[in-house]
Amino acid sequence: MPFQLAMKTPLFLRRRSEQTTDESNRWKILVVDDEPDVHTVTKLALSRFKLDNQGIEFINAYTSEQAKEILSVHPDIAIAFIDVVMESDHAGLELIKWIRHTLGNKRVRLILRTGQPGQAPEEEVLVNYDINDYKAKAELDSRKLTTCVFSALRSYRDLLEIDKARLQQQKQRQGLERVISSTSGLYELRSMQKFSDGLLNQLASLLEIDSEALLLTNNCLDAICDNAKLTVIAGTGKFRDLTSQKIPKDIEKLLIEAMEQKSCLYGEDYFVGYFPSRSGPVNLFYIDSMATLSDDDKRLIDLFALNVGIAFDNLLINKELEQSQSEIIIHLSYLIERRDPNATGHIRRVAEISYQLAKIIGMPEFEANLLKHAAPLHDIGKLLIDEQLLTKKGGLDDSQWHSMQQHAQLGSDILGFSDKPMVKLAAILASQHHEKYDGSGYPQGLVGEDISIHARIMALADVFDSLTHDSSYKVAWPRDEAIKYIRANSGKHFDPLLVSALIENIHVITHNT
Repeated sequence: MPFQLAMKTPLFLRRRSEQTTDESNRWKILVVDDEPDVHTVTKLALSRFKLDNQGIEFINAYTSEQAKEILSVHPDIAIAFIDVVMESDHAGLELIKWIRHTLGNKRVRLILRTGQPGQAPEEEVLVNYDINDYKAKAELDSRKLTTCVFSALRSYRDLLEIDKARLQQQKQRQGLERVISSTSGLYELRSMQKFSDGLLNQLASLLEIDSEALLLTNNCLDAICDNAKLTVIAGTGKFRDLTSQKIPKDIEKLLIEAMEQKSCLYGEDYFVGYFPSRSGPVNLFYIDSMATLSDDDKRLIDLFALNVGIAFDNLLINKELEQSQSEIIIHLSYLIERRDPNATGHIRRVAEISYQLAKIIGMPEFEANLLKHAAPLHDIGKLLIDEQLLTKKGGLDDSQWHSMQQHAQLGSDILGFSDKPMVKLAAILASQHHEKYDGSGYPQGLVGEDISIHARIMALADVFDSLTHDSSYKVAWPRDEAIKYIRANSGKHFDPLLVSALIENIHVITHNT
């Protein structure tokens, strides 16, 4: 019959006062049996047991309900010895079902023990229940019990290693995915941040560590210089929100030492990685509270350091190319503005309005940024238009207007030579920014969605800014009048969805421009 405990706090939830050794490194074995003597004998028989220099922590349950509570809060139990007959004739078998199917614990090794083999025939139980061994209590002397535990624990240990390897592969894959993801988003504001986070995760995965880490860079091209400033790029754990101004002095000292020595530092509980790049600043990793690295780990770090340097070189080169493109576009837009007094400030504002509108309709950051950088070139064709037409006061006659309209095709011809994404988009904007939604625009008379979404956005931004600012041939309209005009031309000149987005967010858009 079930053994009842007459005490306020259940024995199975108490920490035994006689345990003075550290149990964090012990194999946990749960004994589920309603006979106290079984618990005592099991503990006595295995009192000197060790596997991989780890002893045993015994946890006791006297009913299946107690066992459920324990298993729910101790997912790291290695072995459970379960009696068949406790509260009921099949309490142990029902507990096994609960462990495997309800709790979902497939790792714990389940050993069924019974004093009445006839009530739970071995073959039937092995076939119908997911257990790892079946033992009659009468046959379990000290030697056989020890053999049984050795076998079960080795099986449990192997499962842990398999799970660890699987988790390691998953972490490594996630780190690589974040690095790959960052390289496809170099136009995003935080692309360096994302790239760096991925590198930290990858290093932690390769070294099989779960420590806090920092990635920093030195702002000068030499390994160490008088005005060197360490900049925090990314961090994990307690370093996640660390700023460059708050680097702990002891860590800063180690980082500077690594830069002076131009090498990695390996401490008892820390690692400082020194990863110079050929074209940019020195990059540094700091990993806190980690175990001593093996020679294999150090070789892995050396290889990783080489790849980090190459990765950062590539990232910096792409950044430099992006900045160079932006500078060229800015200078070209200044040149356009000098030839066309109506374009003063207009080019920058149209680019910003286009960016804001693109973000509002859900365009990805990369694509919206591409539009923002390409938009200033939409009027580049005006560089080939007679300056007298650009500066003429009042309206243009038919012949002059026809000449002015040529700037769209001329702009497309100027930019059409390149296969670079930004320049290709600029060529489309130059060609299509005067197309109208109903097909009445020029130069091709495109209709609706045949017009690029980028050109539809820019056409609306272009007209809105032109209406609300002075030019050589008109004074600025009040904003309400401009909105009234745009609403009246929804579905004619402009994409109706974009008109709605502009009007609904007009205060946000104008505030940011």
